[in-house]
Amino acid sequence: MEKQLKLGCVIMAAGNARRYGQNKLAAQLRGRSLILRALEAVPAKELEAAVVVTQYPEVMDLAEAFRFAAIRNEHPDWGISHTIALGLTALRRCDGVMFLVSDQPLLKRESVAALAQFWKQQPDKLAALAHSSIRGNPCVFPARFFPELLDLTEDHGGNTVIRKHEGDLRLLEVPEEELADVDTAEALEKIQNRR
Repeated sequence: MEKQLKLGCVIMAAGNARRYGQNKLAAQLRGRSLILRALEAVPAKELEAAVVVTQYPEVMDLAEAFRFAAIRNEHPDWGISHTIALGLTALRRCDGVMFLVSDQPLLKRESVAALAQFWKQQPDKLAALAHSSIRGNPCVFPARFFPELLDLTEDHGGNTVIRKHEGDLRLLEVPEEELADVDTAEALEKIQNRR
């Protein structure tokens, strides 16, 4: 009997959003906050478990409403590596972990589910969504890369690991708009005006 692969998901929602100027997760796009949109994009049926790493009590409450585990990041100032370590430690028994950022408001659950299935076809490889062969988020890391992720420091994220292993990376193409992220209020306005 074939082993059921266990895929976990870390929803990264702990950053200080310095470039945005305030808690961008609460920013609204067409009546729904960025964090709500991120949680709606998580394909729970494809996952063993999902954890939301955040510094915000309201995000922890929302995670629990989705029946996702919530982990409090007391030190967002320690950088993205700390968020990665908190989430990964909670999911260390998984065969792979997907990291999903919270500022891609047009990301579709179907695309994230397709990425989960895509990774399961070759579970020893890295997998990421992309457009025109340009990698975006989310990304899936097989367990063999967990030690490298846990060795990251400060604001070094998964990119640091992926760059060392480009030959192990598989890309799944999606429409460009799904990968658009919101780092500034202007970027959000641009997405608002798209339709």
